[in-house]
Amino acid sequence: MDVTDLDYRSATELAGLLSDGAVSAVELAESAIARIERHDGALNAVCQRDFDRALEAARDADAARARGEHRPLLGIPMTVKESFHVAGLPSTWGIPEFAGFVPDTDALAVQRVKAAGAVVLGTTNVPLVLGDLQSYNAIYGTTNNPWDPDRTPGGSSGGSAAALAAGFGALSLGSDIGGSLRNPAHACGVYAHKPTLGLVPTRGHTAPGTPVVAADQDLAVIGPMARSAADLRLLLDLLTEPDPLGSRAAYRIALPPPRHESLAGHRVLVVESHPSIPSGAGVRRAIAGFAERLTAAGATVARESRLLPDLAAAARLYMRMLLSELGSRYPSEVYERAREGAARLGPDDHGLAAERSRGTVLSHRDWMLADDERALLRQRFSALFAEFDVVVCPVMPVPAFPHDHSPIPTRRIRIDGADHDYFDQLALAGVATLPGLPATVLPVGTSEDGLPIGVQAIGGMFADHTTIRFAELAEREFGGFTPPPAQRWTEAKTPRRAQGRVG
Repeated sequence: MDVTDLDYRSATELAGLLSDGAVSAVELAESAIARIERHDGALNAVCQRDFDRALEAARDADAARARGEHRPLLGIPMTVKESFHVAGLPSTWGIPEFAGFVPDTDALAVQRVKAAGAVVLGTTNVPLVLGDLQSYNAIYGTTNNPWDPDRTPGGSSGGSAAALAAGFGALSLGSDIGGSLRNPAHACGVYAHKPTLGLVPTRGHTAPGTPVVAADQDLAVIGPMARSAADLRLLLDLLTEPDPLGSRAAYRIALPPPRHESLAGHRVLVVESHPSIPSGAGVRRAIAGFAERLTAAGATVARESRLLPDLAAAARLYMRMLLSELGSRYPSEVYERAREGAARLGPDDHGLAAERSRGTVLSHRDWMLADDERALLRQRFSALFAEFDVVVCPVMPVPAFPHDHSPIPTRRIRIDGADHDYFDQLALAGVATLPGLPATVLPVGTSEDGLPIGVQAIGGMFADHTTIRFAELAEREFGGFTPPPAQRWTEAKTPRRAQGRVG
């Protein structure tokens, strides 16, 4: 078999070919490595290459298969976001002061994919402290989008999404607190799943210089990325076992099965635009077209519901709680400047930027009151999901936007000719993040200039298999991932790179 024909096969397909003996793990690894070496100069997606150890893992996988072993990812090539600890590789989070930080132990999720037989090719690029909707930093440089190298692949899991879209491995691991799994999947036309909060243990997805502990961060999750929805389920199911060092070690969550096995059974609420940030015309058209296809396939599609919580109020609450979580880790001098800025806010200023400013220095008392509001929000969503199976809404207001490395306070996002606050886009991530709900991103169309557009299918608490199955059924009925036109990125100007092969 010509292994170059396998660049865009799913992990599920590759596992079948490996089991049939049609291809070896070494052949898959060698093909993926050659593809990265040939094409990543134009993308800069894989910032740390671990090819020697990948080939060793591939040889071990072939030997294990010859002994009759069967593991879910045995011999499957994949990447891992640079923010995960991978023993022997730097995990810097793009922070120059930690360019030499190399963990000696794998993150728990990395341990699990390796135990399942995965061949880890290397780690993928991120923004500074994972704090952007793009993926660039002073250590590794800028990652480009395979659909258009002049545009971002999203962030903070942008390197992983770009690697998947370019055929650099079948799977990746990413993380999400402000859409960091979801907006790169949308920007690059791939699949991603933000799990229910607390479902997947995060130990070892840890900033350099901080202790590795079995404690979950509020709002934050880790999760799978892939080129097919079925692969999301495959990888998610390997990650959900409780952390043996965690407080919930004895409480394994048995996810309920999908609510339906055909699109015709689904009750879908479609939200084309968020009250706090408008969707561009191209995004609205793609979502409307997807809704029409769902209706034609027999799904019951609604455009409004009295049960839908107040998304504008929820966005304000999310901004406060998100920045409270992030601000608690700011250096003292940065935190003090944030405190001064919040003190200057007018009492009637309830814009999203003001809520972010207040949230950065939120008192413990005010955080507790906010958490009570979140609990009420969860109850409202629970009532909504008694009548609907999934809520379909935008991931981002526009397709992948041009690289913008201007100072963050001055940045704007242009939507249909009007400029909006850059970070107001986070409101769309907050729909699922604040209440801790699962959300699966699937591609549903392209813009007028040929850029991919995705949607997020949000489900009730622990309905992860429902949202992923919905994406699987849509993929089967309407099609899914499409490779970007190769000439768009193979002929692009090489971006700045900082790192080479590690072995």
